[in-house]
Amino acid sequence: MQDKEMVNDILSQINSSLTGYANVIAQSSNPQLRQAIQQIRNSCETFQYDLYKLAEQKGYYQAAQLADQSDIAQVKSQFL
Repeated sequence: MQDKEMVNDILSQINSSLTGYANVIAQSSNPQLRQAIQQIRNSCETFQYDLYKLAEQKGYYQAAQLADQSDIAQVKSQFL
């Protein structure tokens, strides 16, 4: 397996894990458990971002084009 494939697989797995953590946090009524999962999620997000930046530097991943202000305003208006 090539480096690019491994990095993309890891990023995909991390994104899936982050979704799982968000679900557990939302459904947890125990404050200590909730805080522990939030800390794990935060560490996972930091790792994901660091790996994303590495992938971007190596050319393994190309981010989507930046949205202009009118696009951002249009999306915001849909949620307000």
